Amino acid sequence: MNKVAVFRKEHFNAAHRLHNPALSEAENEVIFGKCNNKNYHGHNYDLIVQVTGIPDPKTGYVMDMKILSELISTEILERFDHKNLNLDTKEFETLNPTAENIVIVIYNLLRAKIDNTLDLKIRLYETERNFVEYPS
Repeated sequence: MNKVAVFRKEHFNAAHRLHNPALSEAENEVIFGKCNNKNYHGHNYDLIVQVTGIPDPKTGYVMDMKILSELISTEILERFDHKNLNLDTKEFETLNPTAENIVIVIYNLLRAKIDNTLDLKIRLYETERNFVEYPS
């Protein structure tokens, strides 16, 4: 029983503002710096979705990559691409859209649609040098 990991890489652009309304403007400025810009700022996110499992004896697939691609498109890209995460999405109406929170939201959206016998891991690059992964 050999487990294999398959990966799908996607890309989306989104704007956000890191801000905690429970903190003062001064505290937000100190904690979030330029990322607290009242007019928001954007990122070109790279998303890597990893699905791990035992290949199906009939197909040889861990997961049909066409299906994975369609899930990512409908559940993530259509929801977040070219959006202001703070203003345009229900997921971040009250949740600070840090990379850490974004990756957890993406994981939960996809986890609900992918067979529970398969392991799922999400890696999200906010910049070329900064990325987060969930679960770790």
